[in-house]
Amino acid sequence: MADSRKISVDWRAVGRRLRELRGFDTNQAQFARELGVSQAQLSRYEKGKNEIGAEVLLRISRKFGKSIEWVLTGEGK
Repeated sequence: MADSRKISVDWRAVGRRLRELRGFDTNQAQFARELGVSQAQLSRYEKGKNEIGAEVLLRISRKFGKSIEWVLTGEGK
């Protein structure tokens, strides 16, 4: 039987993890190009103002070797 509890994502925490992955050596514009999004969109992601779509989550996961679960929840690897 599937777990029917609603799972919510803390998008501000996701944004903090995304900022952590970007590091201090890469600016938003460069990182946004690497992810295939605009700098403005990346800024909204990092601030937790927008949800990150599946395609971008997959790009992040592959680029950094992190699971999508980690990006969304901070759990896992």
